[in-house]
Amino acid sequence: MRVMVVVDHPYGIDAWDNTPHRRSFTAALAHAACQGLDAAGHEIDAIDLRADGFDPVMSAQELVAWREGAVSPDPVAADYQRRLLAADHLVLAFPIWWEAMPAGAKGFIDKVVTKGVAYGQGSGLRPMVHKTKLTGVTLITVMSTPTVLYRLAFGSAISRIVLRGTFRKIGVRNLTWLNHAGVERKAAAKRQKLLDAVERRFARLG
Repeated sequence: MRVMVVVDHPYGIDAWDNTPHRRSFTAALAHAACQGLDAAGHEIDAIDLRADGFDPVMSAQELVAWREGAVSPDPVAADYQRRLLAADHLVLAFPIWWEAMPAGAKGFIDKVVTKGVAYGQGSGLRPMVHKTKLTGVTLITVMSTPTVLYRLAFGSAISRIVLRGTFRKIGVRNLTWLNHAGVERKAAAKRQKLLDAVERRFARLG
């Protein structure tokens, strides 16, 4: 199985090794996922939005391409689109800021998961037709807000935006949200248990 792992964090995908002032639990979780995928023999396509200099803002030319169902004129986004079409499973990893995703992750959805590439125009009760070969999407998030409060007060906003509002809408059915709340308040041993659990989970993928 080919798995596309997309990470959006200011420190980048390599900030997983617990170096002070350059450590990211988001990156650590993505690394654990990749370790599990590698152990299971899956092919990994890792993308670091920050390292690639990905511009999340859609230009006028890109909007025209979206309207026409064409590949993005942004070469980075076009490369991501090509790689998305080759993926069997997509993993998105990022922190939750102000109850939603950072700009890079939102831009990835806006500019890569587009009409004509990820889905086609449908009709009636099926307004979108799935065009990728994705069999599933896994969302890995880190947040300070307690998970229960996030669900009750904010209605699991990130799940509604990314999983139900994007991927289920275009026809992907196997959707999973792995949230990690209050990590900054957990002891090192507890954080390691969370990482081990993610590694084991991805070792069983597919």
